[in-house]
Amino acid sequence: MPPNFPLFVMARNVFRILMLVLAGMFLNIPSEAFAQRPINARDIMRQQQRGDKNTLYGSNPYEQPDDETMPKDTTKKKRKIRKPLESYFFSDSIRSLKNFKWNISRDFNRVEIQPLDTMLTDWRIDYPFYREGVGDIAQGGLGQTSLPLDYFRRPENFNFSFSDVYYAYTYNMENVPFYNSKTPLFRFTYLESGQKRFREENFNVMVAHNVSPSTSFNVNYKARGTRGQYNRQRTKNHNLSVAFNHTGKRYSVHAAYYNNHIEQQENGGVVGEWAISDTTFEMPSGVPMKLSDAEAENIYRNNAFFLKQTYGVPLQTLTEADFSMADYSAVYFGHSFEYSSWSKRYTDKRAPYVNERASRDPETGLFVPETKEYYENWYLDPRQTNDSLYERVISNRIFIEAQPWDRNGVVGTLDGGIGIDMHTYVQIAPGSYLSGKYSRVNKTSYFAYGSIRGKIKRFVDWDADFKFYPSGYRGGDLRLGAHMALKGRLRGHPLILEGRFLLDRRSPNYWQENLLSNHFMWNTPLSRETDTRFEVKLSMPDFAFEAGANHGIVDNKIYYGATSHIEQAAGNVNLTSVYARKDFRLGGLHLDNRVLLQWSTDQEVVPVPLFSAFLSYYYEFWVVRNVLRLQIGLDSRFNSKYYAPSYNPALSEYYNQREVEVGAYPYTDFFVMGKWKRMRIFLKYQHLNKGLFGDDKYFSAAHYPLNPGMFKIGISWGFYD
Repeated sequence: MPPNFPLFVMARNVFRILMLVLAGMFLNIPSEAFAQRPINARDIMRQQQRGDKNTLYGSNPYEQPDDETMPKDTTKKKRKIRKPLESYFFSDSIRSLKNFKWNISRDFNRVEIQPLDTMLTDWRIDYPFYREGVGDIAQGGLGQTSLPLDYFRRPENFNFSFSDVYYAYTYNMENVPFYNSKTPLFRFTYLESGQKRFREENFNVMVAHNVSPSTSFNVNYKARGTRGQYNRQRTKNHNLSVAFNHTGKRYSVHAAYYNNHIEQQENGGVVGEWAISDTTFEMPSGVPMKLSDAEAENIYRNNAFFLKQTYGVPLQTLTEADFSMADYSAVYFGHSFEYSSWSKRYTDKRAPYVNERASRDPETGLFVPETKEYYENWYLDPRQTNDSLYERVISNRIFIEAQPWDRNGVVGTLDGGIGIDMHTYVQIAPGSYLSGKYSRVNKTSYFAYGSIRGKIKRFVDWDADFKFYPSGYRGGDLRLGAHMALKGRLRGHPLILEGRFLLDRRSPNYWQENLLSNHFMWNTPLSRETDTRFEVKLSMPDFAFEAGANHGIVDNKIYYGATSHIEQAAGNVNLTSVYARKDFRLGGLHLDNRVLLQWSTDQEVVPVPLFSAFLSYYYEFWVVRNVLRLQIGLDSRFNSKYYAPSYNPALSEYYNQREVEVGAYPYTDFFVMGKWKRMRIFLKYQHLNKGLFGDDKYFSAAHYPLNPGMFKIGISWGFYD
């Protein structure tokens, strides 16, 4: 606010009056224009008869008074009416939103609406792998690998499974975002923490713009990583997506290019748990790591593009007044193309490490040091490693969708399609390490798939789907799924009971059967794995309550054993989980609770903790009504002790170690989050309880300590016009 505010207002008003008078002089606006009485059609007609073309309304036909006596100018072209969003993808409630976001389905003519990240809810959770359920087994820093604690959430991609450990960061065809906005969107986010040489940085820019109500494009760029609290922990994780979509009444197209680039230095974990729990180092960078001198590093590159098009043919006559095809019988024809290439390069050099407390002398009680090597085998070069792997898949799908009555009918849609996947795998050729010759393997798989879904009024949603590979590379693979949701109301509040079934019979991927590298080598045929799952879930959104149970039976489970080599279990492994979430609210006090119980009949094949929890207790209130809102509270994660998986850098896989138990340590963060108009403010002290309680065994993955205490600060600013 300028000084002498009343004087400023007076000067501004005088300036406006002068500008109005000058405009009247230059534009020859008659004095009647400034009179208090309203101008009517008769005045305009008189002015036009006198030859005054520059009337108060000028020549703008959209500002003329609505009067039948007003003469019409038939020489002017009518302004083209801008059509609204007419797509069958979106319901009226979605179309009424100012801005919304969605993802597309790889196989079917569907979209999945996603929430826009503009609120304080969960924004305090800056590590993306902690946002779902009770969180992940984590390597430690931002941008690094993770594996969900909940077995039923773990990714199992057939294509380039080495990237699964980065699932929380990387883009793929089904998580590239698309937007529809009535005003241009721009969001900027930057978070940082720690000293400059150990800093974590989280940078994100999003731009989305609608060319028309049905056509838009967007760009998302994310750069997340750490310079490393510990030695050889530096990580860079860059992810870019550029997407375009048109969702019209009949024709829709979704296209995107995305790129994932990851660079991670590998330290192999601590030489022993004593280095964290029993010894105090001046700086975390002084903690001895197994690959500290090996200069180990992984570099991943992914380039991908997809194009998905659909054209709808109505079976009933449509008029201009029909807003969408969703309520009419129709048939949709579509095609989907996808190209994706991944490469992985792992390098290191031979450098043994020393565990100063490997054992204790029973007579003297003194520690006995031991020199070890991280890798047992050096098949190709005894001095250094330079392993390169490459995989490419080109996929084409042709599909058809029938809409017998309307999209929300008892039988809403019937889907069917056929496809072909062309795979290329490249790695060093046997006996050709010195010459640098690589072997290339091409494989082709054919498949057919289908789905049926519908609604019974507002009370039942149901669907079923299948995918079958009759021949080719994955011949005999089968996937069957079914889902039903019963919807009702309890004292006026919605109540949803869901059930799911899944049968997945899948072949091992190429790298599980064929791998030639400096540290690991195998060429072993594996049996097909069968995974059967049952799920039931009850949710009451108005009460922030959700509870569910899962049961799975896995036959011939493929996993990485205690020596990191590929193994296959004989017989079945049974897994059961019970999950509950309840958020209590007492005024501004929020008590959010997520709890998971899990049982495995074979912990050596599928190790899971019995108990896991994520608790978030905070107070939320207005500092200035409708201007500034704050959250102040604590987040804490905990799981019971078990033989947690560890991470192998050369394989980029989590393996089932049996050396140490991990868990029974609460990892707690203190945060203050604010939302000031369109800007969100981030303040957090991560690992508040470091050295206060617990026994300082803050491990999530075996041998890999989580980050010690550090302060984080940042902002996220959204612009909507």
